[in-house]
Amino acid sequence: MTTTLTDSPEVQALFDKVAGLDTDAGNPRIKQIVRRVVADACRIIEEFDVTPNEFWTAMSYLTETGQKNEFGLLMPGLGIEHFIDLCIDARERAMGIEGGTPRTIEGPLYVAGAPLAKGEARLDDDPEDGEVLIVEGQVTGRGGVPLAGAVVDVWHANTLGNYSVFDKSQSPWNLRRRIETDAQGRYRFRSILPKGYGCPPQGQTQKLLDQLGRHGQRPAHIHFFVSGPEHRQLTTQINLADDPYVYDDFAFGTRDGLVVEVERVTDPAAIAAAGLNEPFSKIRFDFALNPEIADAPDPVVIRPHAQAA
Repeated sequence: MTTTLTDSPEVQALFDKVAGLDTDAGNPRIKQIVRRVVADACRIIEEFDVTPNEFWTAMSYLTETGQKNEFGLLMPGLGIEHFIDLCIDARERAMGIEGGTPRTIEGPLYVAGAPLAKGEARLDDDPEDGEVLIVEGQVTGRGGVPLAGAVVDVWHANTLGNYSVFDKSQSPWNLRRRIETDAQGRYRFRSILPKGYGCPPQGQTQKLLDQLGRHGQRPAHIHFFVSGPEHRQLTTQINLADDPYVYDDFAFGTRDGLVVEVERVTDPAAIAAAGLNEPFSKIRFDFALNPEIADAPDPVVIRPHAQAA
């Protein structure tokens, strides 16, 4: 067997030194992770004969990705955010936590602190030509019992695929609300049909996807955080079944159980009962939360979020 440079005692000692394994100072977990990251990176350099020019081109790419704040887009595009969800799923199954609504990626466009409504809300603050969408459902917990006082935190894009706060032409809380469920665990909101969208064409994420021969499109979808007393917070999204990218999401956010049919309502009596004058769309989606148990992996991800002005 040929010994690689990476496996040589000299280089292995270098990795140990880099990670601070020759001292008791520092964080032991960080040391082990850095040791692995550096060793794996060097193994890739050796195995693929990465040139210095290629290496520093990659470093420039990562630097510019950070400057443009695109790591929140790049990580789902590389499947890493989805993989983290799969890891949490596996840990939960090992602890006997199964069932419930599937989790999926949060994405980079959440803004905390949306207005809180009781039972139902209207999400669209800004007049648009989009078709009215009414979404309703129920939040249940252990044994399918309705969860009163649960909070459904919802956000989605407008008809151009843009999100408020990030798109300054929209009012800060447009298409963002929190809804507290009623005594039967029900929630309801009126909004507009969202559209799918793609990565910025000249952005860092799309630049890499082009090199991989991949598109950067997401299907139309609606994001949710759902939380209830003594139950595990759920991070998820529903994906509209009629979107051409619903099973070809560049961010790998589509999962079984999260693809929803959109019902088009054209009956005059139903239109009138909804307080509308034109046909509208309707979605029914129920959330099932798992009860919290001791020592289970924390479902709440601490990450930076944009702030509303």
